[in-house]
Amino acid sequence: MTILKVLQYPDPFLREVADEVQASEINDALRKTINDMFETMYQESGGGLAATQVGIKKRFFIMDGSEKKDQRIVAINPEIIEEKGEIIDEEGCLSFPGVFAKVKRAEWVKMKALDENGEVFEMESDGYLGRCMQHELDHLNGITYFDHLSPLKRKMIEKKYKKVNQD
Repeated sequence: MTILKVLQYPDPFLREVADEVQASEINDALRKTINDMFETMYQESGGGLAATQVGIKKRFFIMDGSEKKDQRIVAINPEIIEEKGEIIDEEGCLSFPGVFAKVKRAEWVKMKALDENGEVFEMESDGYLGRCMQHELDHLNGITYFDHLSPLKRKMIEKKYKKVNQD
């Protein structure tokens, strides 16, 4: 497996809107990339990783919210088909290492996607996985969790980010 480079803010590629994955693209090459993404995410101690975060302009992400890191979820061409409630909770991001911020999200979501074999599935969740689905789907739309912050809060977090990530 290969460890991929996770793009860091303010890399302009993080603003790219990902293209839909075509049925013909769901193959062994994509599955290898997915495995590389899991290896990368686990090494970085993350819970989710979108293709755009590793420089791939395609609509898929991975996540694993388990403590043992043994519950891999692959979402290709994901879409939120239902959401309920509202909750504010802290988020971090592998593309923004070392900083966290409180972000408002739907409390519960239902997602429809394809798995790595091209099979349709639906998944519903609240808590960590529900938040992760929304966070990673945002990445595929060129949105970062910074975009959910007020201008003042964003400025404060950006200042902290620059301080934490000085070379």
